[in-house]
Amino acid sequence: MEKGKQKFKVRLLPGKCIGCGRCEPACPVDAIRYDEKGEPIIDLEKCIGCLKCVKVCPAEAIEKFLPGSETGEAEPEETPQETVGEEKIGKLWRGVWVYVEQMDGKAELVSWQLLGKGKELAQDLKAELAAVILGSNVEHLADEAAGYGADKVYLVDSPILKDYRAETHLHTCAYLVEKYSPEILLIGATGLGRDLAGAIATRLETGLTADCTGLAIDKQNRYLEQTRPAFGGNIMATILCEKARPQMASVRPNVMPAPPFVAGTSATLVRESIVIEEKDILTKILEIVPIQCEASVDITAVRVIVSGGRGLASSENFKMLQELADLLGGVVAGSRSAVDAGWVTHEKQVGQTGKTVRPKLYLACGISGAIQHLVGMQDAEYIIAINKDQHAPIFDVAHLGIVGDVFEVIPGMIEELRKKKNTPVCET
Repeated sequence: MEKGKQKFKVRLLPGKCIGCGRCEPACPVDAIRYDEKGEPIIDLEKCIGCLKCVKVCPAEAIEKFLPGSETGEAEPEETPQETVGEEKIGKLWRGVWVYVEQMDGKAELVSWQLLGKGKELAQDLKAELAAVILGSNVEHLADEAAGYGADKVYLVDSPILKDYRAETHLHTCAYLVEKYSPEILLIGATGLGRDLAGAIATRLETGLTADCTGLAIDKQNRYLEQTRPAFGGNIMATILCEKARPQMASVRPNVMPAPPFVAGTSATLVRESIVIEEKDILTKILEIVPIQCEASVDITAVRVIVSGGRGLASSENFKMLQELADLLGGVVAGSRSAVDAGWVTHEKQVGQTGKTVRPKLYLACGISGAIQHLVGMQDAEYIIAINKDQHAPIFDVAHLGIVGDVFEVIPGMIEELRKKKNTPVCET
């Protein structure tokens, strides 16, 4: 056998181990255990040479070696590039899937947004991008999915899937995943998507990262790098699913841009049949009654947002934000602090626990810019921030920052906008 094609193993260096215990949980094949003295024992028969234990060891007590060589060492460039496949997970997983959420034959925008990101991930993996469409009389969505970048569409069209029920959709998705083995599965973090994603991950015994704000590929290991706020939003954590497939992530609407629709694009259509009968389903839908509520503006769909935070000091001061928003043709929103104080309704909250927006103009008034708020608005096309604190984090994402008192700056803006509106247009 050629030297470059042999398998690397790992071994313990005498006298260096500090007994921290990090290597044992890092091993994906359980090749490391501890003896009665608290020293690690490495099972070379199980070891696959992934080097994860080497990377996590703070004392550099574990080294790689090439069994059978004279010195037991080898040059770093001869290290085989392991990828997640049959040896680690049990079978080969390939492809990026996006679940297309729909209601009455109309797809949710977040599904097309995820196809845009899914295309980038698939290109990095040199894999296929597929859309998964479940429903009744929804074949037309296959053409839409193709226009938004899908190379393949898995379609299950059945009357039993007309309305969403966790049992039917879970059974169908799990069946498709087990049959075709996608490497990655992306789902929109809507009410429906959150319900389905958690159920699928539980059924398939895989990991799920919810409410991601960023997705990327570790090309060497084919890991999906899933970034989301953690520890109450104080840090951004990148999460990997190393030991199970598919790698699953959910993303809230408007976190990622939708790709341009290309009419006339075709995709390979794979028709599948659901193997479940109505009599076997525990839940029955007797009637769907729309919720009657007061008319409310969807802040995720507007072009201009004037948003206020703790710096506004009271609900009374939000009246000037409303006046400014009216002059700009926009709507008023707020940070979590403003919502908690009762100055703005939760439907108009921007941020991690509110909504993610991508307006043409976002005016942040008296908002310091905690990371929980930034993840909800940092992708706005143009951001203007007003704050007395010149070191406020909001200025890190703002295109234009105004260091000043909102109670002086906003009235001045209102006055200037009124003048412009009242200025007659000269005809030439």
